[in-house]
Amino acid sequence: MRLKPVGVLGGMGPQATVLLMQKVIAAVPAKDDGDHIPLLVDQNTQVPSRLRHLLEAGSENPGPVLAGMALRLQSAGAEALAMPCNTAHYYAAEIGNACDLPLLDMVVLSVEYAASLAPDNGCVGILASPAVRKVGLFDQAMKAAGLRALYSDDQTALVAAIRAIKSLGPNEAARATLRSASAELLGRGALVQMIACTEFSLVADEVAPGVSAFDTLDRLVLAIVEFSRGDPDSRQQNTQYHRQTLA
Repeated sequence: MRLKPVGVLGGMGPQATVLLMQKVIAAVPAKDDGDHIPLLVDQNTQVPSRLRHLLEAGSENPGPVLAGMALRLQSAGAEALAMPCNTAHYYAAEIGNACDLPLLDMVVLSVEYAASLAPDNGCVGILASPAVRKVGLFDQAMKAAGLRALYSDDQTALVAAIRAIKSLGPNEAARATLRSASAELLGRGALVQMIACTEFSLVADEVAPGVSAFDTLDRLVLAIVEFSRGDPDSRQQNTQYHRQTLA
């Protein structure tokens, strides 16, 4: 079987990119090195801050840098792109205009999955950066799917937790913030919640008891494996892997 290489626009943050790679490795039932998914990774830690650009006036636009990364990955032989950063999907159009490769869109993939889990009230909690809420990154796709997005009211605490994970790695204060935000959303009716920040992917087990949660990064992992393998059986294998990670 020929495995198609996938280019990863990484570095946002570095640990989230490594986590994506680890999850892709774990998702493949490999007997040897050649069974694993070929990834071309641009671990570019110099991408301007997406949070600052979207939340602070006058900050540098990361779009042109992301577009340049996409071009480099295309030149290196990638046949599709993946980006383990939810907020960076705001710049998907700039990336698409810069190259000829499809982007495995984590937003679209996650909303499709949320629709399969959503309760009768259609309410889905989104644990994400304040920038995601500000630009309504998920909102249009969720509305089209008949879903209603709920966000935590304490956006200041969430951005502080994200920045703490970037600087300190997973830590108890960030874990407590995620637990609190998840419990708040549950109290407002969000039985289904998505971890929609790849910094929070590093502490994704810290949701409130009783919540049916999934990580948008896991949806991207499944799409990477399925695209690379081009195997109709891979979706079923990957769904089994995903269920195991949630168990």
